[in-house]
Amino acid sequence: MTTAPGVTDATAQATRQVDAADWDALATELDTYGGALTPQLLTPAQCAEIAALYEKEELFRTTIDMARYRFGSGQYRYFHHDLPKPIAALRAAFYPRLLTIARDWAARLGRPAPWPDTLEEWLAMCHDAGQDRSAQILLRYEAGDWNALHRDVFGDMLFPLQVVIGLDAHGTDYTGGEFLLVEQRPRAQSRGTTHVLAQGHGLIFTTRDRPVATKRGWSAGAMRHGVSTVRSGRRHALGLVFHDAA
Repeated sequence: MTTAPGVTDATAQATRQVDAADWDALATELDTYGGALTPQLLTPAQCAEIAALYEKEELFRTTIDMARYRFGSGQYRYFHHDLPKPIAALRAAFYPRLLTIARDWAARLGRPAPWPDTLEEWLAMCHDAGQDRSAQILLRYEAGDWNALHRDVFGDMLFPLQVVIGLDAHGTDYTGGEFLLVEQRPRAQSRGTTHVLAQGHGLIFTTRDRPVATKRGWSAGAMRHGVSTVRSGRRHALGLVFHDAA
């Protein structure tokens, strides 16, 4: 079977963009803070195209009103499994890079590392375990919206890292809306960090916890993420999750 040119082009571009990052530096940032900003992954035009997909209801399996569930305020939509080419390509390009870090973290924490070499194999394992719904999301925040601190854990099948990509220009299209990471430190007060998502840039962050060095070795530092209140404008973001939902 011949691969469609659009698929080939999207895959090649995503792979180039992801591989161009300094992955040693990103791994160090993730070790230190649980989050790391990537170089630009998408052009402004590509960001606008993806943000515009929010209006195409046929692409999504469900829409979540955050206020209704007391998750915050704003909306997000879960894509169907048949993802638009640029989104599927980015997800596939990130997986092998994140896999190395995931396996290293599991080794430090003395945990199993069940993730196979390919994303397709891993998703098949998720589906066999009953987690067979797409977890890729497109988020939209208006002025006054925010996202409560949470973790994207949908079952036992869990990949420890995920990616969010900013689709609008901070300071121009919207203000506020910084990405929040809060680390629950053992026997200490929690520590928070904030990140501004530049348009087309991504943030890799931990899904649930990360290895933290202690006097006795390594322990799991629990983390949650959210979004601060959008002060003005409209903010879109693309969420890439590497496990599916139950």
